[in-house]
Amino acid sequence: MFKYIETLFTFLYPIFRKWGLGSSVASYLSLVLNLAFLYVISYAIYVVFRLILVTVLAVLAKKTNTKFDDLLVSNKTAKYIAHLIPLLFIYKSVPIILERFEYWEGIFGKVVSIYIVVLVLWIIRTIFNALRDYLKLKPRYSDKPIDSFIQVIMIILWVVGSTLIISKLFDIDKKELLTILGAVSAVIILIFRDTILGFVSSVQVSINDMVRIGDWITMDKFGADGDVIEINLATVKVRNFDNTITTIPTYSLSSDSFQNWRGMLNSDGRRIKRHILIKTSSIRFLNENDLFELKKIQLITTYLAARKQEIDQFNLQNGIDKSLPINGRNLTNLGVFRKYITEYLSHYPGVNKDMLLLCRQLQSTAHGVPLEVYVFSYDKRFENYEYIMADIFDHIIAAAPYFGLELFETMSENKLGSFTKK
Repeated sequence: MFKYIETLFTFLYPIFRKWGLGSSVASYLSLVLNLAFLYVISYAIYVVFRLILVTVLAVLAKKTNTKFDDLLVSNKTAKYIAHLIPLLFIYKSVPIILERFEYWEGIFGKVVSIYIVVLVLWIIRTIFNALRDYLKLKPRYSDKPIDSFIQVIMIILWVVGSTLIISKLFDIDKKELLTILGAVSAVIILIFRDTILGFVSSVQVSINDMVRIGDWITMDKFGADGDVIEINLATVKVRNFDNTITTIPTYSLSSDSFQNWRGMLNSDGRRIKRHILIKTSSIRFLNENDLFELKKIQLITTYLAARKQEIDQFNLQNGIDKSLPINGRNLTNLGVFRKYITEYLSHYPGVNKDMLLLCRQLQSTAHGVPLEVYVFSYDKRFENYEYIMADIFDHIIAAAPYFGLELFETMSENKLGSFTKK
C-alpha cells in the first residue's frame, strides 16, 4: 500500500522536469497539486469510512439486544474512528509530499502526529463514556461512582498522551522526558492535589460503600440536604429538597462528617424523637378522686386498677400512714401520663410495634421536665412522616390537661405586662 502512496505523490515532479520546468518550480507546482490530491483523497476516505462504520454500527446496534453498541452510536465513536483513518493516510503521505521541504515536513509531521494522539484519546474517551452509560443501566452499578474511575483512567491516558505530544513537539526522548517529569513531580502533585485527593476519596467511598448515587445525605458544612445525583473525581452533586444543587468536594466525604440516611430508608421505620416540656409545678400525687376520673380513660383503665391494687396491698402490709400522700407508694399524674402515651403509641396504626417504642423522662431543665417520645413510623416518606409525628403530638398536647399537667411555654409580652401591673 505504501508503494502505491509513494507512486501517487512522486510521479508529477519527473513529468514537470521533462516539460523543461526548473527544479524549484517543478517542486512547488508538484507540492500544490499533491496537497490538492491529498485533500481530495483524504476527504473521500473519510466519507467512505464514515458511511461504512456509522451505518454498520447503527445496523448492528438495532439487531443486537445489548445496549452497549447503541451507546457507542450515541457517543459518535464510529464518527471519530472515521476521522482517524484519513489522518493515518495523511501521516504516511506527508514525508513523501514534503520530501524536498524538510522544514515544513517536520512541522506538518508533528502537527499530524499530535492530532492523531488527541483523536485516539478522544475515541477512547467516547468508548469509556459508552461503558459508563451502559454500567449505569445495570442495577448493580447504578449507584457506584463510575465517573470517578473513568476520570482517573482518562487523566492517566492524557498524561501519557501529553508525554508523547511533548516528546514529538520538542524532539525529546521519552526516557529523558519521564526523568524531567519525575524531577517536577512535586509541582505536578501540587497542581493535581484536588484530583489525587478526589481519586483516593472515590476509592474509599466505593470500597467502604459510604455514599451511593440516590442516597439522601446531610452535610451542614456545605448546606447540603438532599439526594446524591452525581459522584465524579472532583465533586459530588447533591440535589437539595428545595431543588437547589450543592457541589461538595469528593475528598470532603472522607475528611469531614456527614449524615447518610440510607440506613433509615432501608430499615423498617423512620425514627420519631421529640419531647414536650411539663411544668414542674403541675406534677403531683394522685388521690382517689383523681384515679376515679382517670379510670374513665379506656387505654389505662386496666393498668390503673392493677397498679392501685398492688400499691394498696404494699402499703397495707407495711403499715404505711396514708394521712400524707408522700408516705409509701403512690401514683403520680406524670407517671400515669407516661403510661398513657405508651399505650396510645402501641395502638397507633402508623407506628412500627416491632421496633423500639418508648416514652421516657429526661433530665429536668429550667423550663420543666422533658417527656420524650421515641418510636419509629412505618412510613418513611417525608410528608407522611411529618404528618404522623404531628398527629401524635397533637394528641399528646391535647391529652396533658386530662392528667392535671401543664405544658411549659414562655410568657408572652401581653401576659407579662398585665402580670407586672397587678
